[in-house]
Amino acid sequence: MTVGRQVNKLTARGVATLTAPGRHSDGGGLYLWVDASGAKRWLFMFRWGSGRKEMGLGGLDAVTLAEARDKAAAARKLIDAGSDPIQARKDAIAATEAGLHATPTFGEFAETLIEDIKAGFRNAKHQAQWSSSLKTHAASLWPLRIDKVGTEQVLDVLKPIWKAKAETASRVRGRIERVLDAAKAKGKRTGENPARWRGHLDKLLPKRSRLARGHHAAMAYDDVPAFVQSLRERDATAARALEFLILTASRTGEIRGAKWDEIDFDRGVWTVPADRMKAGRVHRVPLVGRSLNIARSLQQSSTSEFVFAGARKGRPLSSHAILMLMRRMQMEQFTPHGFRSSFRDWCGEQTAFPREIAEAALAHVVGDETERAYRRGDALEKRRKIMDAWARFVGTPKAKGNNITPIRANTAG
Repeated sequence: MTVGRQVNKLTARGVATLTAPGRHSDGGGLYLWVDASGAKRWLFMFRWGSGRKEMGLGGLDAVTLAEARDKAAAARKLIDAGSDPIQARKDAIAATEAGLHATPTFGEFAETLIEDIKAGFRNAKHQAQWSSSLKTHAASLWPLRIDKVGTEQVLDVLKPIWKAKAETASRVRGRIERVLDAAKAKGKRTGENPARWRGHLDKLLPKRSRLARGHHAAMAYDDVPAFVQSLRERDATAARALEFLILTASRTGEIRGAKWDEIDFDRGVWTVPADRMKAGRVHRVPLVGRSLNIARSLQQSSTSEFVFAGARKGRPLSSHAILMLMRRMQMEQFTPHGFRSSFRDWCGEQTAFPREIAEAALAHVVGDETERAYRRGDALEKRRKIMDAWARFVGTPKAKGNNITPIRANTAG
């Protein structure tokens, strides 16, 4: 039971002026302790079992007389209910710490997520890139509780690399977004995702279409027709390969590895196997007009299994050959991969094709798993329309100054 029921002996003024060392009773087990140095602290003393216990309630500089009385009253209630207030406080602290531990840090959650989704990575290297990019560029997020990561913290990660390392910055942003989305799905955080691009970070950071891609700029789409015209004036396999790459909005590796048995000339379809695709999925490319004619003309004189054969027998065209071609054309400030960006910018600014069709043409994965499950096809015929429109655009003989009319595509079918 508690000691002494006479309470409120002390006054605020008295507490402030007391200097005599020792215990000064307020009643009900509450004491102000003044030590030899003049420091003052609150004590609550009570009987428990066969002994006597002393519970610290904090220093006078942090706990007022009124607050000390409230703490003492709460302790007395616990004692009357049969609980030790000291043990109850320890239990409360332990519960709080357990609650904090239940909310992981960004780093802890990211590592768990990477482990959970590793089966979806193309290979061990891709998994390692995921982890290393976050640890390197998002190191400041690593120790933060996952529910405390906000827009300010995400911007602190992205701003230093957004212009200098645009591709890396984009990947890091997307990976942060996925980690935070997964945390929300598991109930570890609430609210909007601070790493979301559309409708959020796109208002705070410059658009990537206006930034350098890696160390090279992507060619403006209205300059591409003149460049393609100059390519057609060159009689070289590298020139045909680069033009084919532009017309199909493909990656260099996909073009270089293209084989004759992948092309169905009757249907006008080039099927790129999964092991040569970045997303690790089979990708069908519609061949229309000029792209199909390039393949047909090369097949007539081919002695290789590769559509774009290299100088060495049995080997495909080297990536160096395409880069050297661009250097000879004094276009080394651009990269073959940049023409995919040119195509995407053209789609967005000059056509009315739906975003998902443009993304599908680039073999990008669009939407979440549920959305992709409902969209079972690869929209080949719709993509054929967009690639035909692109081929007609780059086939125009002039570039800037030709008053190009924006294409309004019919995408109903």
